[in-house]
Amino acid sequence: MFKIGLTGGIASGKSTVLTYFKDKGIPYIDADIVAREVVEPGTEGLEAIVAAFGSNVLHDDGTLNREVLGAIVFHNEEKRQLLNGCLKTHIRNRILELTSQYESVNTPILIYDIPLLIEGEWYTMMDEVWLVYVNEPTQIDRLMSRNGYTKEDALARINSQMRLDDKRTYADIIIDNNGTPCDLLARLNSNWEEHIEPILRESK
Repeated sequence: MFKIGLTGGIASGKSTVLTYFKDKGIPYIDADIVAREVVEPGTEGLEAIVAAFGSNVLHDDGTLNREVLGAIVFHNEEKRQLLNGCLKTHIRNRILELTSQYESVNTPILIYDIPLLIEGEWYTMMDEVWLVYVNEPTQIDRLMSRNGYTKEDALARINSQMRLDDKRTYADIIIDNNGTPCDLLARLNSNWEEHIEPILRESK
């Protein structure tokens, strides 16, 4: 099974790229979905969060109150690291479990959409890392127009993540998304023909 780690940054267009491959029928593991699964009521992940942050991060029905938890960790790096520590093992185990399920049915290609692909060293288990890249001025412009952020707000969110320029050194394939949606589609079609179709042909 050929493993592709898909990474990017805020307003880079990673979700658009993932949707392209989803529409082509390529299976994927979304770490954000996994992160929600491991904090459902009754899970060890949710118990760990309550132990660390208290029961005030729960709704009355016992589900996680993401707004309250987010307010605690968003501006506090120490609390954010504490949250990551609560969930890291549970997320990793679930992703590895899903990987085994896909391997057991001879899936030819699997895409991993993991926000901390580089920082969490997930890239080490990938066959290729694909980076959806935009330059910082484009990120700022898109965040300001898409989300209504001020330039300062946009920069704060960009700076809370690993810089895309720093991710370039880890990438096997760089998908430049500084242009128009049509430009991106053309690049994706080219990557599909060059990189994905040969793998799919070999698996038949």
